Amino acid sequence: MKRRFGEHFQSTMKPTLIAAILLLCGAAAYAQKPPAAVYAESFRRGATHITAASFEVKLTPQNSVFFDRIKDTYGSDRYLITIVPEIPEGEDHVISWQVRLTDLHHLIYNNVLLESQEPSSNPGNNLWQLNPSRFGAVPTKAQRIMKVDGFYVSLQVTAYHFTPLESPYLDSMTVQVKFTNADPRTAESPIAGR
Repeated sequence: MKRRFGEHFQSTMKPTLIAAILLLCGAAAYAQKPPAAVYAESFRRGATHITAASFEVKLTPQNSVFFDRIKDTYGSDRYLITIVPEIPEGEDHVISWQVRLTDLHHLIYNNVLLESQEPSSNPGNNLWQLNPSRFGAVPTKAQRIMKVDGFYVSLQVTAYHFTPLESPYLDSMTVQVKFTNADPRTAESPIAGR
């Protein structure tokens, strides 16, 4: 019995078509996978622990600065977290935000979110720079985990927007900030809301 061309085409192309669809679905799932966490340890290696905290910060050019005090386990203000915009000299547009954690007992250290006090392009030394440019040292939406003294700081950009879209100028950024005494990479640590 002779097979028609259409039947032959369907029988030979069906497995190929299914394979192509599966490949495309796999590529789409891979493309949506969030970047891996980036981990570093601060140059500060003490034993200080903090009161766990978690909060979301919504930044805009009109509301571009955030600050809050972080308490130690005794309930005393111990650290100051600030998020400030980076604005190129001579311009009035935000191109990124920078996070600083200052030890209020040792003000000489204005940012303990550094792996080394020496400037470097190493991603671990740049977790504090929230730079959504494709030239940033850390992928924009990667979870950034920094061990400072005896606690951990986790920063994650959850949203950002440029205006105009093709420009380097940010009109908003949302950052999830967490402080915990347990390593967020290995355990689901309880975080108190603020």
